[in-house]
Amino acid sequence: MDSLDLIQTFREVARRGSFTATANVQGVSPASVSKAIAQLEQRFGLRLFHRTTRKVSLTDAGQLLFERSGALLELVDLTQGELHERASRPSGRLALTAPYGLMQTDLPTMLGQFLQRYTEVALDLHVTDREVNLAEEGVDLAFRVGPIRDANLIVRRLLPVDFVAVASPAYWRAHGKPAHPRELCTHAQLAWSLPGQAPRWHFQVKDKPFEVLLQPRVGATLQAPLVTLALQGLGVMWAARRALAEWIERGELEPALQEFSPTDVWVYAAYMQRRHNSAALRALLAHLDAFSQAFHRGERMAAGGEASAA
Repeated sequence: MDSLDLIQTFREVARRGSFTATANVQGVSPASVSKAIAQLEQRFGLRLFHRTTRKVSLTDAGQLLFERSGALLELVDLTQGELHERASRPSGRLALTAPYGLMQTDLPTMLGQFLQRYTEVALDLHVTDREVNLAEEGVDLAFRVGPIRDANLIVRRLLPVDFVAVASPAYWRAHGKPAHPRELCTHAQLAWSLPGQAPRWHFQVKDKPFEVLLQPRVGATLQAPLVTLALQGLGVMWAARRALAEWIERGELEPALQEFSPTDVWVYAAYMQRRHNSAALRALLAHLDAFSQAFHRGERMAAGGEASAA
């Protein structure tokens, strides 16, 4: 028996004043109850009961343990109940991490819809382009873009990422739109990269990777300020279409070179294990699956509509 089981047996004996009566209630032998009490007494180094052939009664030490252990067991029962709720009903706090680029997509809206549906769940969202170690930093789920090399993580593929080169209409009029990624070397480049990494853009030309090393007019460790500069006509960005959708739709940025977007870049959700996840995490994973399926249905319908129009 563990300590809690021993204390529960002790309290039952104290209430009933009998090893035999306790054994009958617990469906075990009196010898088993006597052994449990002996283990507890040995652990504390004190006698807990006065024993006679007819009855047992608490010693002074036993009375102290009986008075103090009631609150302990109530706390354990309350905690077990709350843990059961976390396992069965979405509630509690989830720690998430995502790169800055996804904050400009519909990911925040999707998380808001999740919170509206599950009102007892709270989120801690750590936004960083650094690759977070989920186990070491206590993160439940990470959103990541591109390949995930950690074999210890369970990975769900959510959405494809399409890249485009964008600039303001005025910039394209002044400098001309490129027809091939290599032509970007003659343009003013607005590029972001992680600290310590050389900025480069990755394309796909005739189903093969094609990389452009950059000498950007403006380099940054965040993408957001580069959007502002592109809107001012100061150069070209190569970025995920989803992150630039609002400006493209308004005509403030014009896309180019979308046919050279890599086809193997996806948004992934990564987490640590399949078993014993909280109900909140299971609900979030189901919400992400539904979001992904809705996106793919929309893509198929759009493709069908384009085919019909053709």
